[in-house]
Amino acid sequence: MKIVISDDYQDCVRHLNCFNKIKHHEVQIFNDTVSELDAKVERFKDAEVIVLTRERTVIDSGLLERLPNLKLISQTGKIASHVDLTACKERGIVVMDGRGSGSATAELNLLLILASLRNIVPEVNRLQSGKWQGTVGRQLSGKVLGVYGFGRIGQQICKLGQAFGARILVWGRESSLIKAKEMGLEVATSKENFFSTSDIISLQLRLNPETAAMITSSDLALMKSDSLLVNTSRAELIERGALYAGLKQGHPGFAAIDVYESEPVLNAADPLLQLPNCLCTPHLGFVEMDNYEAYFGVAFDNINAFVDGNMQNRVI
Repeated sequence: MKIVISDDYQDCVRHLNCFNKIKHHEVQIFNDTVSELDAKVERFKDAEVIVLTRERTVIDSGLLERLPNLKLISQTGKIASHVDLTACKERGIVVMDGRGSGSATAELNLLLILASLRNIVPEVNRLQSGKWQGTVGRQLSGKVLGVYGFGRIGQQICKLGQAFGARILVWGRESSLIKAKEMGLEVATSKENFFSTSDIISLQLRLNPETAAMITSSDLALMKSDSLLVNTSRAELIERGALYAGLKQGHPGFAAIDVYESEPVLNAADPLLQLPNCLCTPHLGFVEMDNYEAYFGVAFDNINAFVDGNMQNRVI
């Protein structure tokens, strides 16, 4: 099979142990993302299989109709709205997906929380510039850690927060609140109560039509002036421009962001990177070696299963 793997930013896929699973196939790897239609057609024109690294490349009907050789899309992680499943089905293209553990993303959330509270980045920069202590940080213990969304990663963050002595406050859809109560966790009485009470808010929602722009400027205005918002899920969960405006106005007081509306962010193009009260990382949530082995391992297993006539993990 002719396999094309795009968006391998770190040029690491060919060095993974699981890459041996597809070494008998013809594999071409690209280390960047292209977004223009003609550029994507040129990249994937000979592909029988496309391996997608999360949602870095959008596969729509306009692209698919110009890829006559494509038989399979093997997704690392779960399929989202970046793939036009209806168009795939109409063209007889099989789509398979898989899942990682989520632990790497939960750990990054905790890292961003602690780094923000203790001013790690400015203090390191201060020391390297020849100076000594310049700020007084805060601890996580005793803070109200609000977790918006109670899925797999949200639950892990709750446990990590508890281990550090945080008071956990959960908000989300009704089924999430019921599950959180069953696990002995406190739930907010309302969305307004959640945003106004939390010292730290971690967004752990999947992006879909229901959750897009769910966090509004009015929600952010309720946050404390010394509060922290952490988003390692999807930028589009927040109303466009609302976080930038909120940070400029001091509600929330600080943000730690790992996701952006347009990725990759090159040349510091996103305005959030210019704010002194925003810690920005380049979408590192799931970028961890064990996680990559798991995500790509399943994606490669799916390819071999397809060749053998086994449609495991088939979405359509």
